[in-house]
Amino acid sequence: LELQRTFGYTLEDLRVLIAPMATGGAEAIGSMGNDTPLAVLSDRPQMLANYFKQLFAQVTNPPLDAIREEIITSMITTIGCEGNLLAATPEQARLLRLESPVITNAECARIKALGSGTVADHPGLVARTLSMLFPAADGADGMRKRLDDLRAEASKAVASGVSIIVLSDRGVSADMSAVPSLLATAAVHHHLVREGTRTRCGLVVETGEAREVHHFATLTGYGAGAVNPYVAFATIDQMQAERMIDAEYPREKLHANFVKAATKGLLKVMSKMGISTQQSYRGAQIFEAVGLERPFIDEFFTRTASRIGGIGLAEVAAETLRRHEHAWPATQV
Repeated sequence: LELQRTFGYTLEDLRVLIAPMATGGAEAIGSMGNDTPLAVLSDRPQMLANYFKQLFAQVTNPPLDAIREEIITSMITTIGCEGNLLAATPEQARLLRLESPVITNAECARIKALGSGTVADHPGLVARTLSMLFPAADGADGMRKRLDDLRAEASKAVASGVSIIVLSDRGVSADMSAVPSLLATAAVHHHLVREGTRTRCGLVVETGEAREVHHFATLTGYGAGAVNPYVAFATIDQMQAERMIDAEYPREKLHANFVKAATKGLLKVMSKMGISTQQSYRGAQIFEAVGLERPFIDEFFTRTASRIGGIGLAEVAAETLRRHEHAWPATQV
């Protein structure tokens, strides 16, 4: 419950989003249109992904029919060191291939163990986990420091030969809050791009925030090669234990259905822009920011279109800490 509150889960998320995805393997069918107020105008703490709107194909770049043109689509993604894209060498084939960018807890655990000696060695595949946590008591300054440290740690990891960086927010507690996963992912991605080392590593995000298709779309759109929504899986287990989901469904089937639904949803989003492969969508930044100030965008979401200014890092930190305080309220004496 504390994790769900920390990452902004609501009862509507459970019943309207997660339950249909887990039981039916597809997003729930709803009415067209979205009359939800803009995140920047809301008086409730919003997920950072809500400040981004998906773009769609116009004029010269037509959308595609992902159902009838399935043969030309692919959700396969590869993670690792791509090396020099202008030179084809055997070493560049040492990549981890995933059938979907949405991965289970077991798959994420195996990725995190690469290069540790606890699993079979795979040449060229070495993973390192970087924590997105920071002391909640430090507020916005603590989030800023953690972002700076994350970028420095990522640079050091790549320089030491690490080919897979895992950004994780596991371990959230009363004392430790988490940098929004989208912010951490975009910060590390653009930092490595500026350094010229981005193709030397892949990014995996282990986060409790991701639970709906838009979350997965923004994370992969800003550089993540794979996303592990561990709290979503735990929520599915909880819902089945509390009979919100029929007990007749096998646990593994529910998790597989959720992955299937999220993957199909990603393909739907990609097809609106005429993009047919996950490899092309990753890092493409097919979004428009609404309600984020320009210095914040330039530093963390470089070259993202934005026609309306708004909040910055201080306000993002404040919204994050409001959710954290809701999960772990101060003890009343």
